[in-house]
Amino acid sequence: MNTLRLQLRFLVPLLATLGLAASFALPLMDQLTLRWFSRDLNLRGELVTNALAEAIADAMVESNTARLQPMIDRAAKDERVVGIGLCTREGTLDRRTEGYPAALSCDRARAVADSAPPVLAIEGGTVHVGVHPVQTSAGVAAELVLLHDLSFIERRSQDTRKYLIAFIAVLGAAMAFITVVVAQLSWRGWVSGIRGLLRGEGLLRPLAPGHHLAPLAADIRLRLRDLEDEYRRALGPETEWDADRLRGLLRTKLRGDEVIVVSNREPYIHEIDEKGDLFVRRPASGLVTAIEPVMRACSGTWVAHGGGSGDRKTVDAHDRIKVPPGRDEYSLRRIWLTPDEEQGYYYGFANEGLWPLCHVAHVRPVFRESDWQAYQQVNRRFADAVIAEARSDDPIVLVQDYHFALVPAMIREKLPGATILTFWHIPWPNPESFGICPWRRELLQGLLGSTILGFHTRFHCRNFMETVDRYLEARIEQEHSIVSVQNTETYVESYPISIEWPAKDIAARWRPAEDCRAAVIQRLKLTPGHRIALGVDRFDYTKGILERLHAVERLLEKHPEWVGRFTLVQVAAPTRSSLEEYRSFQDRIERVCRRIAARFGSPGYEPVILLVEHHEHEQLNELYRAADVCLVTSLHDGMNLVCKEFVAARSDEQGVLVLSRFAGAAREMHEALVVNPYHVEECADAIHQALVMPAAEQRERMASLRMTVREFNVYRWAGRMLSDAARMRLRQRIEARVQRHGATEAT
Repeated sequence: MNTLRLQLRFLVPLLATLGLAASFALPLMDQLTLRWFSRDLNLRGELVTNALAEAIADAMVESNTARLQPMIDRAAKDERVVGIGLCTREGTLDRRTEGYPAALSCDRARAVADSAPPVLAIEGGTVHVGVHPVQTSAGVAAELVLLHDLSFIERRSQDTRKYLIAFIAVLGAAMAFITVVVAQLSWRGWVSGIRGLLRGEGLLRPLAPGHHLAPLAADIRLRLRDLEDEYRRALGPETEWDADRLRGLLRTKLRGDEVIVVSNREPYIHEIDEKGDLFVRRPASGLVTAIEPVMRACSGTWVAHGGGSGDRKTVDAHDRIKVPPGRDEYSLRRIWLTPDEEQGYYYGFANEGLWPLCHVAHVRPVFRESDWQAYQQVNRRFADAVIAEARSDDPIVLVQDYHFALVPAMIREKLPGATILTFWHIPWPNPESFGICPWRRELLQGLLGSTILGFHTRFHCRNFMETVDRYLEARIEQEHSIVSVQNTETYVESYPISIEWPAKDIAARWRPAEDCRAAVIQRLKLTPGHRIALGVDRFDYTKGILERLHAVERLLEKHPEWVGRFTLVQVAAPTRSSLEEYRSFQDRIERVCRRIAARFGSPGYEPVILLVEHHEHEQLNELYRAADVCLVTSLHDGMNLVCKEFVAARSDEQGVLVLSRFAGAAREMHEALVVNPYHVEECADAIHQALVMPAAEQRERMASLRMTVREFNVYRWAGRMLSDAARMRLRQRIEARVQRHGATEAT
């Protein structure tokens, strides 16, 4: 009886606390729900306004708004739209649909839209008020007022209340049951523990060492972090990934754990010019474009090959330097390679062997024993550098690309507690193609030292697991994407890589697109009104540059009206010029350009302008904003970030993207003109379609592409990988704790 009274003494306050929590949580949930749907309705309103913008602007110029009535009446037939009103620049209500209250003036609508929440009660219910300006080149032409029905939000809010109440009830029952059980075992310890937890001990701050509830409180904290990040991921586009959120994930999910990146290419190269002066250069690399923002957010260490002529002069005694120059946000550790090592590891095995093997781009891979030995030696040196840089026995290591297939297993051997995320930036071929490699088993075993192995697409993941199944004895769980070899599990998942979305302050400093276009036309000596197609690539046979030139040649054959009015500007950064295959490829491209110029060129007109030089990001951004068409015609590519950089640069929502279906980006960017680069006729027709595409259709396609690239940015890519890594680290720690507890019990 006494025990029962003691239990009730604990349970009644507990249930009362849960009831109080529910009374606070329900209104908060209603507010959050209304805020989320308000954002969604504003986005819907902007899409409707963009769709009607051109027609409204034309009607305002012609002072003939009567022809807009059928158009806004059709738009108001949406089941969630109550009414639509059109306000002039003077603030008068010019047009309205049947459901729009006549008494709702433009000034009143603006006042409601600026309030929080933007909700108005009208006859028949409550509506969300959104006022969206109709932008033209001359400024704001009019404003569109959209009234959305909020009854569906109330229904969802009621459902949410039911689920929340049920959850709290189940949680209360579970906690009550645990309370009864533990009180039977040790009611005094339970009293002190519950009081501590209610004061926040263990949840807001750790319990004292040795406290019998400390393990429970620690697990609850970890579970709360896990649930928080899962909840944010489930929100999708409602929660934008940025550098601050990535830092927050590192603080909450990984608790500031050490992050180390390994790549061949360094993010900043120090060179010495002809005068002997030192300058910094950013390499033309999609990998650097994607990883560098992540490192600035994580403040970790980047291990890379120091290949610049001035690199040795800038490092300290430990071969380290703080970067970016002037901001010192993370450390760069440079590894020095001899010419023989670089020739065998990089130019030989990696780029004459693995690169053509994985790209299946009609160039035969070459495998030499000496190159393989150099590849092993360099991989060992990079793995040793990571181990030396690690300040703990369980760092997070991001191994980048095909240059370091052996590094994961080498690190795992010395740091078994490390969480190793390997990302393969190029395609993974089918098992038959990969079987050409004489050291296929060693490469697979090296990669399977990873905790997580990432590819751009699910197709590449399936190819990898089929390759493992063909050449290794392994247990493969297709449902969970896990490969197990010798008691080591590797999670194989697709993580489509992306770019850093330009910050508002950076985009605000960009010159207008028309000014960029005028500057490019003047610099390249083109005629006013000239149409420009742009290609930006490294001089590589996998990028489809030759096929692109054939398509341009066919375009000028089929549509002679473009002769003299259209030019392809091809930026081709030199790369791997010491390899015969790349030198001959560059020579062939230059010959084809001369042939096209001989057929269609004339004094003062070049159908193809080949810019064989490195371009800085600012120069590329100017070209992106000046071009009418961007051509990405890869024959086989992991992702290709050029198309995403082009879309991010087009804040004017103009320009057309022509994209190869063999690039990984084609699986995300459906609004582009997707083509088969091997089909010359199809590519030529796509370029023509892009050149004659109306501005309204360009705006519609580009706006959708920009939403995709902005949402699925590089921070989301990194955040997904690091979130998965955090869950695996949590699971490993729990398993280790259980094993230690079991061993203690056994003794």
